[in-house]
Amino acid sequence: MDEPIVEIKVRDHGPYKVTGPVRLVDADGGVFEVPEGRAIALCRCGHSRTKPFCDASHKAAGFDDCVRAGDRRP
Repeated sequence: MDEPIVEIKVRDHGPYKVTGPVRLVDADGGVFEVPEGRAIALCRCGHSRTKPFCDASHKAAGFDDCVRAGDRRP
């Protein structure tokens, strides 16, 4: 049986879109479960008031980043 795929999509000038199943654990050990087929948007601009989730603050902050997979290697 195939394992469900977790996809992390880097959105131009915006958040990471993470499609589950994912288990997000915060610094205090709190858990947010993302079921298969559902998605969350994670802040990458640093301006969100709802971190780690995106609240669209990147728009007002003028966040500008269009990273491509081939631009950086792990």
